[in-house]
Amino acid sequence: MSNTSNHQAELLEHSNNFNSGAYPITTDTKYRVLLFYKYTNVADPAALMDRERAICEVLDLKGRIIVAEEGINGTIEGTMENTEKYIEHMRRDKRFRMMPFKESAGTGDAFPRLSVKVRPELVGQRFPKRINPNKATGKYLNPAELKRWFADKRDDFVVIDMRNDYELQLGRFDKTVEIGLQNSRDLAKEEVLDKIRVHRDKKLVTVCNGDVRCEKMSAYLVDAGFDNVYQLQDGIHTYMQKFPGEDFQGTLYTFDGRKTMHFGGDNRQIVGKCYKCDIACEEIYDVDEDDGHEYQRIVCDNCVVPLGDRARRGNVYRATNN
Repeated sequence: MSNTSNHQAELLEHSNNFNSGAYPITTDTKYRVLLFYKYTNVADPAALMDRERAICEVLDLKGRIIVAEEGINGTIEGTMENTEKYIEHMRRDKRFRMMPFKESAGTGDAFPRLSVKVRPELVGQRFPKRINPNKATGKYLNPAELKRWFADKRDDFVVIDMRNDYELQLGRFDKTVEIGLQNSRDLAKEEVLDKIRVHRDKKLVTVCNGDVRCEKMSAYLVDAGFDNVYQLQDGIHTYMQKFPGEDFQGTLYTFDGRKTMHFGGDNRQIVGKCYKCDIACEEIYDVDEDDGHEYQRIVCDNCVVPLGDRARRGNVYRATNN
């Protein structure tokens, strides 16, 4: 058996939940999670907040919705029937008529409650006000085109993953340049930009979960003078759904009670490793470390036991970073 085959066998042996965390929509799906955003002018965010809260309460939807003058960003869960009614409700508003919805199977308890709030930004990036994705952003690259780039083994592009570093530990694309983000605001740091400048002679394909982070982050790169900036249209979520287990290896971190998500696929691999013992693992916890800070850590079933109360399955109301 080859070294590669041995490695894959080891991953499967140590991961007793290889198929857990798979959330494709099937005919048996009862609950659905919707991921959505739209950058558009909202003259009265408070009124939109009240409207969305009211409709979600009527439809018994739970999750988190952020409303700002620049648009809306949300992740909600409900029954298949009621989430469809929510989509129909949004389609009646001309501002959101063309807004894409990403979908995956829910659990019925992905969120403990509903939160609808007005915030200054859809994502707390704090970039200069001139960074406006409705005026300039990276060139949209649809999943099928990126798939062709991978299939053709092109060497003229790299993937710039705009997610937080703990998310990359669970899953990432081939050809990913890890730029070490602790949060989206770190993109403005010179040491981060320097890691990208090394590849400025190539096409820079920015990626994130559902694409909302990339809207401003790719725009920031364009504003900073980078050429050939692209963004994966509709995000990693859509790519995984269309091409499960291909090119993106591992699992996708979710900002809800499911914690991670994938869509299966014959070629799916586990890339996460327990930070204590280094075996293949995709379970992630909030861990209190000796320095007094809390970190997102991948921890296997064996190593989590000695951590006791220092390890928790996490707060699903971490920032909505689609």
